[in-house]
Amino acid sequence: MGFGNLNDESGLRTLNDYLADKSYIEGYVPSQADLVVFAALSGPPDWKFVHARRWYNQIASYGDEERKQFVGVKKSLTEYGPQKGAGAAEDDDDDDDVDLFGDDDDDEDDEERARIQEERRKMYAEKKSKKPTVIAKSNIILDVKPWDDETDMAELEKNVRSVSADGLLWGASKLVEVAYGIKKLQISCVVEDEKIGSDFLEDSITAFEDHIQSVDIVAFNKV
Repeated sequence: MGFGNLNDESGLRTLNDYLADKSYIEGYVPSQADLVVFAALSGPPDWKFVHARRWYNQIASYGDEERKQFVGVKKSLTEYGPQKGAGAAEDDDDDDDVDLFGDDDDDEDDEERARIQEERRKMYAEKKSKKPTVIAKSNIILDVKPWDDETDMAELEKNVRSVSADGLLWGASKLVEVAYGIKKLQISCVVEDEKIGSDFLEDSITAFEDHIQSVDIVAFNKV
């Protein structure tokens, strides 16, 4: 199914709806998928497509060298976006794998039929219990500001990435000009909502007070 024509109203609406609960086209960090879809657009979407415009501005903020570092392999545009009936078909297949009642064989006595039915009920219940639990995650983009233009930004980023915890994954980063030669570090991360909060990130990062003046949250999106 994909997005369709991304330069008309219908395609932009499909892209906007798709990004309503996502930060990127695929996964939790910028990838080659984002570049394929970005290249298919003739320009920034209108702000009435707020999710698509937010995503567009984020991808546009990366330079050519940074984009070369995006993960993944480029595929055809039609392979990205909503795929018709994919989720429903998968769920139906899961539920249809087990026949609760089996074939109604006239030669099979009631006791044997009841035993088979009970075994299949147990198989069905066991299969359902093994389905993976959905883990709520968020994509957070942080602005990390140094004290002055003499701060070693490589060391600053090293300090930030040294913050480690279960449920925290650091992503892409870049330096952004602020003023008077001062640059700030803009870095993204994906967190598991039940394990990592924004307060933990801010407290852990600002603990490196020799290099870091402050931390601001630029974006906070569910994935």
